[in-house]
Amino acid sequence: MAETDGAGGKPLADVLRAAATRLRAAGTGTPELDARLLLAESAGLEPGTVHAASSRRVPPEAQVRLAAFLERRLAGEPVHRIIGRRAFYEHEFFLSPQTLEPRPDTETLVEAARAFLDARARQGGTCRFADLGTGTGAIAVSLLALFPSSLCLAVDVAAGALTTAMRNAAVAGVADRMLAVRGDFLAAVGGPLDLIVSNPPYIPSEEIRSLAREVREHDPVLALDGGVDGLSAYRTIAASARDALAHDGQVMVEIGAGQADDVAAVFSGGGMRLAATHRDLSGIIRVLAFAATRRRENPDSAQ
Repeated sequence: MAETDGAGGKPLADVLRAAATRLRAAGTGTPELDARLLLAESAGLEPGTVHAASSRRVPPEAQVRLAAFLERRLAGEPVHRIIGRRAFYEHEFFLSPQTLEPRPDTETLVEAARAFLDARARQGGTCRFADLGTGTGAIAVSLLALFPSSLCLAVDVAAGALTTAMRNAAVAGVADRMLAVRGDFLAAVGGPLDLIVSNPPYIPSEEIRSLAREVREHDPVLALDGGVDGLSAYRTIAASARDALAHDGQVMVEIGAGQADDVAAVFSGGGMRLAATHRDLSGIIRVLAFAATRRRENPDSAQ
């Protein structure tokens, strides 16, 4: 005979099963995972402990919270938007309407930057880098936590994003080494910088409407729309990057699938050469690294 509601609530296993069944019937892509994450948030549990706590009872108030979460998920809101946080690299990041959800593909950029900054740190001194379009601050915070001698300029056009980024920096204990700057990419940034990193908007404008509902309706358009050909942000960054870099500095940018040649051409026009490419876990070229080409000496200045 099935357990019924009472002062102690329903068994967690039954609540989890019912939630997953409802999400599966609605055609959500990952019903079991979504149900586990939402139930954990509702009941105040760590997601990894849900199955081990299957005999535990879920209080009525937690069931009410879960029901509200399920309604939002069924309406197309992503799970991590509902929860308000998402794990990325070695930290968890608060989200806001002005920020993208940090995604696993972007960890490729952190790994590439990590290797570069590690080599730089071995030379001694302070490593200075800028994160353009910082959003949640996921890239900046991850790198600052890895390199205690580093400083970061976290740049974004959205004031709400910068507030969220600084909140995440404070939680990670790196806020004293991160300066939030409101501006358009490098327009408000001086130099010299050892590294510039960016996950800019790179989706062509006409493709925004074809994105998944969860992305189209809940991620900020400013962080998605890369202009007619998806390259507008890269052109803006490339126009100023060379002058902002220190000697032997680099620019590292995340790109969309199939954009490598076009983005490389944009940076070549800005006096930058392609130094390295980095693939994500699916084997797609996801990050390009650029270094400044050598400046030609003015023969008239030679004595």
